[in-house]
Amino acid sequence: MQPVLETRAPDDFSLWPVAGGASSRFTALSGNLTSAEVGTALMLIARCNDIDPDPGAGDDRPPRPADPLASFLHGLLTFDDLFASGGLRVRDTSTGVTLLPGCCSGLEDWRGMYAVLDSTGSPFLGHDPDPVVDRSGESVRLVVDIEQSDSPVIELSAVELRRLLDGVGRDLADFLTLAAEWVRRHLPDHAEPVIGALVRVLAVPASGSTRQAP
Repeated sequence: MQPVLETRAPDDFSLWPVAGGASSRFTALSGNLTSAEVGTALMLIARCNDIDPDPGAGDDRPPRPADPLASFLHGLLTFDDLFASGGLRVRDTSTGVTLLPGCCSGLEDWRGMYAVLDSTGSPFLGHDPDPVVDRSGESVRLVVDIEQSDSPVIELSAVELRRLLDGVGRDLADFLTLAAEWVRRHLPDHAEPVIGALVRVLAVPASGSTRQAP
């Protein structure tokens, strides 16, 4: 199980160093990324929130600044609810079945998967495809696309799901540590606000500690 961002080619992006052409539809986050890959991940997250303020819709954020860098970071630094297109990618190494985030799934909601273990709900994993997760006793089924009658399924225990989710938390905490160093080096004038935004969108503590699941 990996935390992933939906990858889109950076085109002519030049505000900071990013990796070359995307080799995969999703970029996995961890503490093992290169500096250019960290830059790409930050670009992807910022671009998801790069939306002009709309006072007519009750959006009371300040106007977008003229400076190109500050303008691109504006949404990331001013939205209360941040979005990062992506989610959790799960691979069954014994069968080769892979569950991917559907459209409109956001990585910021990854902790919602714990609700399955806490018996408090079922997370939204996106649509087209429409992945779902359900629990019966101590067994968990991850359905790749509920809209398909013959959809592949990943079956695992609740204990294993908890272990995998805790691993996701560690991957994100390691990425946050790496990203914080990168931000302080490449975006020193915006470092602390950007790091604070990453803490919120990745849903991991700045200290690098992960949630201790009940």
